[in-house]
Amino acid sequence: MAGRRKKKSKLLPEAIKDDKIAAKNGQSDDQCPMLQLPTEILELILSQLSLRDNIRASAVCKRWRAAATSVQVADKPPWIMFFPKFGDLYEFYDPSQRKSYWLDLPELNGCRICYAKDGWLLFYKPRTKRIFFFCPYTQESVKLPRLELTYQVVAFSAAPTSSSCIAFTVKHTSPTVVAISTCRPGETEWTTINYQSRLPFVSSIWNKLVFCNGRFYCLSVTGWLGVYDPDNSTWSIYSVPPPRCFFVKNWWKGKFMTEHNGDIFVIYTCSVVNPVTYKLDQVNKVWVEMENLGSMTLFANFLSSYAKSDLLGMMRNNIFFSKVRFYGKRCVSYSLASGRYYPRKQSYDWGEQDPFESIWIEPPEDLSIFL
Repeated sequence: MAGRRKKKSKLLPEAIKDDKIAAKNGQSDDQCPMLQLPTEILELILSQLSLRDNIRASAVCKRWRAAATSVQVADKPPWIMFFPKFGDLYEFYDPSQRKSYWLDLPELNGCRICYAKDGWLLFYKPRTKRIFFFCPYTQESVKLPRLELTYQVVAFSAAPTSSSCIAFTVKHTSPTVVAISTCRPGETEWTTINYQSRLPFVSSIWNKLVFCNGRFYCLSVTGWLGVYDPDNSTWSIYSVPPPRCFFVKNWWKGKFMTEHNGDIFVIYTCSVVNPVTYKLDQVNKVWVEMENLGSMTLFANFLSSYAKSDLLGMMRNNIFFSKVRFYGKRCVSYSLASGRYYPRKQSYDWGEQDPFESIWIEPPEDLSIFL
């Protein structure tokens, strides 16, 4: 009995050619299977093509042209950098490709991660009280003067190679007095100034810091928003009532803050309800709950979070958390469209996570640096 022949699957260029002919002959989408693909899947397929094949695919039809053009300008999502409990081997995870890369970084032994921005990391070495910038891709480092960090968080405004870079930290010395310390690369000591404010402000490792519109915004554990202007050396606490919180276990821990195009966003989570995202209305001084993120994607982390608006369609309107499941095969995300976690929620209590186990970082340009 003759063996059954396997049907040969078409290569993408052949499928493109057939769909171009079908579109030219006026066939409907029902007669052209490739034209029926959901936009998100189509964008994912086209994102894997070379520029030449991408341009060819854009000639199939208007819908394909829009999808092909969108992935040509699509931004890259940040990666997760995981910090090992033992050893010097660090994992970098690409959530869009679900792929891990590795680097040996012995110079980070005994250091605690503080913040990430523009592809640079800020570290603190408790034993020596040394604070320094470090780029894991080039292994460049920029030292800052020593400063003892206890229960406060630290952030910086730009890469240390930029003239606008300034590091910032704030801690309370009394309920209404805070000590703010700042330092720029190249300076020999930190500048510390005490500020009195009308409203109480409590510093904690669970506070959130972002740099936006030339100012540092600090969200305290109690929900009040402090603002520091480095140009004018001023500190104030916005009269913005804290957003509706979940008065359950760890609600004050499981929150994240980021900025995008001049706007401030806060994500509140807890183990018993789905995440809630707020946007700061800076005119009316209120937090506004967001039903969806539109084309934006949020990447949440305790120390520093990101917001992107030019990613592939399947990543939009989602919140990605810096954790993976199923042996590193799936990054945990929450879809505002479907109102559920992926993978399905089992026990995502972000307030119970170790805040120093991972961080989001901009991806490298060159993958040949990895082991």
